[in-house]
Amino acid sequence: MKMIVGLGNPGTKYQETKHNIGFMVIDRLAQKYKATFKKNPFEAEVAEFFIDGEKILLVKPMTFMNESGRAVGPLMTYFGIYPEELLVIYDDLDLAIGKIRLRQKGSAGGHNGIKSLISHLGDNVFDRIKVGIGRPEGKKTVVNHVLSGFSKEDQPLIEASIDKSVEACEYRLAGHSFIDTMNQFN
Repeated sequence: MKMIVGLGNPGTKYQETKHNIGFMVIDRLAQKYKATFKKNPFEAEVAEFFIDGEKILLVKPMTFMNESGRAVGPLMTYFGIYPEELLVIYDDLDLAIGKIRLRQKGSAGGHNGIKSLISHLGDNVFDRIKVGIGRPEGKKTVVNHVLSGFSKEDQPLIEASIDKSVEACEYRLAGHSFIDTMNQFN
């Protein structure tokens, strides 16, 4: 069994914001595999599908970004998911829009959703796909930047990064190690 978690904020107010790029990737995967999200007692929406007999869980925490670990930690315990079976997708300010970067471990790097996951999992070793959203321009604050939508000009780059993230997930789910997946997509 594998669990792919997309980080974001619940509600239509945040649906198309930069901070919700993790939800956007997860939604694209669910659409591709005709998986339907259902609410559960763990403060998350979960969809499932199978690849070669292996159950794949897609997870969108409904706790808001800064408390993502509050949903993911108990879900991992409930389903018996080990850290090496977890893949987390989230936004990264330090990557240009349209870029993705895969990592196996590391600090939160100032990302409160990752900080929450590390806190609830008790470890910073888990697979990640970081999707670039770029830094704020001018006097725009980080909060305003991550909670704003993508410009019309950036939309093709975002679509490409979502597609590339989905491809990386599928490559990993096809039985390749995460090291191989990083070599293929970084």
